Amino acid sequence: MSHASPPSESALLRLLRGQHDDPFAVLGPHEHEGQRYVTAYDPGADRMWARVKGVRHPLEATKVPGFFHGPVPGDVAYTLEGEDHGEDGEPHRFEKEDPYRFGPVLGEIDEYLLGEGSHRRLWEALGAHVMEHEGAQGTHFAVWAPNAKRVSVVGDFNWWDGLRHPMRRRGNTGVWEIFIPGVGDGAFYRYEIVGPDGTVQPRKADPMGFGSEHPPANASIVRDISGYGWSDQDWIETRAEAQSRSAPISIYEVHLPSWRRKDWGRPISYVEAAEELIDYVCEMGFTHIELLPVSEYPFDGSWGYQPIGMFAPTIRHGLPHEFRDLVNAAHEAGIGVILDWVPGHFPSDAHGLGRFDGTALYEHADPKEGFHHDWNTLIYNYGRAEVANYLTANALYWLEEYHADGLRVDAVASMLYRDYSRPEGEWVPNKDGGRENYEAISMLRRMNTECYGQHPGIMTVAEESTAYPGVSSPVDQGGLGFGFKWNMGWMNDTLEYIRKDPIYRSYHHHQMTFGLVYAFSENFILPISHDEVVHGKGSMLGKMPGNEWEKFANLRAYYGFMWGHPGKKLLFMGQEFAQAHEWNHDAEIDWGCLDDPSHAGMQRLIRDLNTLYFETPALHQKDAEEGGFAWIAGGDTDNSVFSWIRRGRLDEPEVAVICNFTPSEQPSYRIGLPDTGVWREALNTDAGIYGGGNRGNFGRVIADDESCHGYPASAELFLPPLSAIFLVREES
Repeated sequence: MSHASPPSESALLRLLRGQHDDPFAVLGPHEHEGQRYVTAYDPGADRMWARVKGVRHPLEATKVPGFFHGPVPGDVAYTLEGEDHGEDGEPHRFEKEDPYRFGPVLGEIDEYLLGEGSHRRLWEALGAHVMEHEGAQGTHFAVWAPNAKRVSVVGDFNWWDGLRHPMRRRGNTGVWEIFIPGVGDGAFYRYEIVGPDGTVQPRKADPMGFGSEHPPANASIVRDISGYGWSDQDWIETRAEAQSRSAPISIYEVHLPSWRRKDWGRPISYVEAAEELIDYVCEMGFTHIELLPVSEYPFDGSWGYQPIGMFAPTIRHGLPHEFRDLVNAAHEAGIGVILDWVPGHFPSDAHGLGRFDGTALYEHADPKEGFHHDWNTLIYNYGRAEVANYLTANALYWLEEYHADGLRVDAVASMLYRDYSRPEGEWVPNKDGGRENYEAISMLRRMNTECYGQHPGIMTVAEESTAYPGVSSPVDQGGLGFGFKWNMGWMNDTLEYIRKDPIYRSYHHHQMTFGLVYAFSENFILPISHDEVVHGKGSMLGKMPGNEWEKFANLRAYYGFMWGHPGKKLLFMGQEFAQAHEWNHDAEIDWGCLDDPSHAGMQRLIRDLNTLYFETPALHQKDAEEGGFAWIAGGDTDNSVFSWIRRGRLDEPEVAVICNFTPSEQPSYRIGLPDTGVWREALNTDAGIYGGGNRGNFGRVIADDESCHGYPASAELFLPPLSAIFLVREES
């Protein structure tokens, strides 16, 4: 539009009513017959000028209140100067940049990739970015809202007034953008969106926002996340080996708000955790930390599994750079950091993604496809290119910007199946009439391909509770492309077994052995996660039968079974010292337990199990290979004893693991072994230092040439009650 006279009254009224979808066609500078004219809006101003090189040029008030218009000579930058009357009635002058004099920030390549849904670094195009643009400092805002009639940035810098900063529609991409000079790091903002029916939507947080207010407040906050000084290059360059199928991986799962509480019950900060948590993890011998979701979430009781700020580390513990301090400290200590990632659903809070532009944009319109009854949350429309791009880019974002070493993907089963937790008639079949969610499968494959392709050495982990094939197989072989899968079947079976009174265990022997039928079908992690110590399930110690001594002995033996079993390891915080009470997300774990020698002994056992696992190749090198495991006797149901061999490469000593799950000692229990000679008793869960009865084999057994259990050699053992023993073959 070019105009010497003011823009039409109808155009100005449409802007005033918030109904104009092209504000840049009216506001800002426009040329007419070689002369520049400027139209500006400020509802609080009585008078307005454009200042060029120190000279003021008056802009006349139009018939529509708040709008000013007039010629501004030259073609160089100008600023706006206004005059209003303050509370004292005296004239007050102010000067500001005109956001409508600035051209677009997004380029043609961005526009093409946005339209195609293939922008790998989507967070660099959308969201709020502090920058210098055309000689001015400010913030560029961009948001995807394709069905909106108007989108405005509102914030503490414009009195939350949606008429002051309506945005520019960016071609056919559905993206709106504006550069607002003078807005910087720390500014509060939201998007005000007019839907296709003309209704102003609830104000929305930025889907790409890098920061948020402290919940329950929910405005987005401009955060400049550039310029962090990482010092973890050595770790990044070597982590591929530390995260391979053959590596010892022992994961400490942490809900940061309840790991430690500080002054008057506040959660630990990222900076404090960078010292205290990392020191503890190193002392305990874990190789990785897995953090329950740190992306911003409104409800504490969701533990982060109902996120809204997918690109914002939660402010509960500090600022984005401070979260980087935690990751950087972990890497400097040789500890990997895995983040829980939630692409399976999102909450319906008014400020979130639900009906973002007045339509079902990120979710399906049909609740049979777009609503989770289990969690009262919405389901992403994985088949929409822009939504799949949003999720894939978010995964890449945490790996790129925060140097995460892996992503554990929550509730994968709910994504894979259209009928997940739905009765007949309440789900929509796929195009072939089946239950598989082809679109979600495609998105997960794309995510894994992009993550491993862009960041070699990372790991992705699926929490997948069904027998879906090939979860941890490569995409080019028809798999989903995850690096690892949680072994939920093993967890459920073994926990059911260990809860039973030992007198009944012989009838359920198969629950401990069945996992070996499929143990090498995927790259498994054995998880005893937060889900096992909430919602009335009690603590790990509370699950154990018997008197107090037997409870501890059962749990020690179970942990020994777990560390000797093929598969990487994961424990939730508090389980390592047998917290007596069920986990409470509103309080720190019960560190006071450690004053009791039984709890302190359990903690020492986990530390020693981690050390043995890390230092003994046979216990980890072939976790995902059949050649790494062989039963000695898996069928001794009468005695509830399990024994097996773990093997690494040919040049590595073999390990025998023997578990007795009865409260009766076995003073002369003979097991077959591959070789004669000395087998060192490397760990015995009944040792006195762990709180046990200190019964065992005096540090070693001698295997003779008497064949047993199909092996050419054997040894007679003393098996303490409710115990696990690790024997390592000594080099001859």
